[in-house]
Order: sequence, then structure tokens, then C-alpha cells
Amino acid sequence: MALKTTFLVQPFELHRKRLRPARQEPAQSEFGALKKAEALAARLPGAAALKVVADDETGELDSVTILGQFGDIPDDFAESLLGG
Repeated sequence: MALKTTFLVQPFELHRKRLRPARQEPAQSEFGALKKAEALAARLPGAAALKVVADDETGELDSVTILGQFGDIPDDFAESLLGG
């Protein structure tokens, strides 16, 4: 089992007065994810920088960590990452 770490930015948009996820964007590093999330939150309601560790062969998630949140994020965002 080979674990691979990737960094993503999850922006959020407003749709019918509710926050919903927009298209995730990849980042090269933890620092890059934080900077990109902060920049996106300046023009969207909010964004979160994520660190995702998954099995490179099966794609099975090992862990998802929120590195930073900027602007408005749905209240249940952290729970949704855990599959709950």
C-alpha cells in the first residue's frame, strides 16, 4: 500500500442562499493550497485548503485534513469530509 498526499482547495459558492461546493482545484503544496484558498475566498463566499492522503493504488482515503478555512464555509463541512 503506497500512500500519496495531495493538496486541494475546495471553494464554495452561493446557490439559492445556501453554500455549496464549487469545483475543487489542485495545489502543489500545503502553502500553495492555503494561498489559493485565501485568494479564492476574496471573490467567492469561502474556500478551504485540504490535505488528502489516499492509497495510490486503490484510491481509498486514509485521511483528510482541513489546513485552513477562509470566508464562509458550511457548518457541516468538516463532518462531510469524514463521510458522516
